[in-house]
Amino acid sequence: MDTEWIFSGICVAVTFIMLIYYLKREKKIISAIVGALTGEAALFIVNKYGNMIDIDIPLNLFNFLGSAVLGAPFVVFLVIMNFL
Repeated sequence: MDTEWIFSGICVAVTFIMLIYYLKREKKIISAIVGALTGEAALFIVNKYGNMIDIDIPLNLFNFLGSAVLGAPFVVFLVIMNFL
């Protein structure tokens, strides 16, 4: 099986998990918006100031959508993966 298909499947599964998480919250829309905004803010801060600690995370569609759907933990994961 191709690794691209496996990766795409994992991304779809995680997106559905986050969708279920937001739907079970009491304030669904506010929770989703706050999660997306904190993820995008974290991505912007790491992109802008990450060069101070040798982190290069580009602003591309994958990173933008990943941080919008998964929030700040996605950006933390990107930073950890950058060090490996």
